[in-house]
Amino acid sequence: MRVHLGSDHAGFHLKEALAERLVELGHAPVDHGPVEYDPDDDYPPFVLAAAAATAVEPGSMGIVIGGSGNGEAIAANKVAGVRAALAWSEQTATLARQHNDANVLSLGARMYTVTAALTFAEVFLTTPFSGEQRHVRRLRMLSAYERTGDVPSVPGSASSAS
Repeated sequence: MRVHLGSDHAGFHLKEALAERLVELGHAPVDHGPVEYDPDDDYPPFVLAAAAATAVEPGSMGIVIGGSGNGEAIAANKVAGVRAALAWSEQTATLARQHNDANVLSLGARMYTVTAALTFAEVFLTTPFSGEQRHVRRLRMLSAYERTGDVPSVPGSASSAS
């Protein structure tokens, strides 16, 4: 599987370790940068490039990395067709795929060890979406909102009764 990677300076070294591990696992990492460590770089160009590439390449996944992973998740989620999830445990990485069909994983390089981060990535990449109807329904709501900007009606509310 092709895995699109993007980071900032805080995630640079983890991105390099992750690229190596992905090759060992038989994946094809695509590095959207940065290509060298720069303590003053900004994550949006690299993260948005990785997320956009993931969105337009069916079957691929993305992993974005920063200090906490929060800004990277926010940036990636600005790209239409991306469902980025921040993981901080094996369980959150699993649920991101099983329940949310996330296609981009966000990792915080300063939040856990490299070994733990590599495990979260491996779990994320090997966990399938459950396909359960409740999760499919929720994802349809999010996709519709992304296309139209219309907030889904709340069951039982006055707006849903009209």
